[in-house]
Amino acid sequence: MRVLILGAGAVGGYFGGRLVEAGADVTFFVREARSRLLAERGLRIESPLGDMNLAAKAVFDPKALTAFDLVILTCKAYDLDESLETIAGAVAPGTGVLPLLNGFAHLDRIEARFPEAKVFGGVAQISATLAEDGVVRHFGERNRLIFGVRDGGPDERLTALEAIYARTSVAATFVDDVERRLWDKFVLLATLAGITSMMRASVGDILATPSGERLIRLLLAECESVARAQGWTPSPEFPELLSILFVRGSALKASMLRDIERGGRTEGEHILGDMLARARRARLETPALEIAATHLRAYEASRASGGTNFA
Repeated sequence: MRVLILGAGAVGGYFGGRLVEAGADVTFFVREARSRLLAERGLRIESPLGDMNLAAKAVFDPKALTAFDLVILTCKAYDLDESLETIAGAVAPGTGVLPLLNGFAHLDRIEARFPEAKVFGGVAQISATLAEDGVVRHFGERNRLIFGVRDGGPDERLTALEAIYARTSVAATFVDDVERRLWDKFVLLATLAGITSMMRASVGDILATPSGERLIRLLLAECESVARAQGWTPSPEFPELLSILFVRGSALKASMLRDIERGGRTEGEHILGDMLARARRARLETPALEIAATHLRAYEASRASGGTNFA
């Protein structure tokens, strides 16, 4: 099975690297500068589960792409449309496309661009970052992938992907309820990103304040109400996922806050904006969610106008 991974950053670099470690036929599609760095220094991963420096195949020219069996997308939501055009040569009728983006808004856009492809659902659970020196740094031991066919059916490529990851430290699971798992993470991430970005603080620092836990639970309840209005029922694993929101002393913060701290673009509209839009369509009152989404919109407006970056 030939696998193309769009991006070799925190998510693509880590989970793609583990596939390379297992001997899979993997190619990374990256920007030219990243391709040169991978050629010169290898794909470097620092992880509590084992450091790696791997020889990785990488291309940056769209004209070099031919059809792949499986394409894994790990780009940021705001780069999605451009990225889909760039990798069009890799997607043939029947090609499997596994996006590891957060939320739901991207799925319809991928299906619209590649109507003859098979678009799966995927959830990545990991805390990692791409450092300035090009190293993928993995924090903690959680490194889980959940994927599946959106209607719950079988697929040989996903079965093969699960088997490859079984030879690595990645906990990868091919599930028959991936839509529910996507909602699990959407609720969790909207809460985590919303609260840590608004407060400019880690979970532990927020919980150290008198009102911190109450405000986290308020935003969580609103996000859960939106999901339930869409027909979601939590998976059995959902309570365990939520536990990260209430760990005293935790240094955890959403990657969205890290984006703000460096003055970069965020996925605020893709996550909080989309959750708020769904709340409004369902005629739900979600004031905390509205504040969180407006906060990110104000940050993006200021950033676009050249004003303060709020960092």
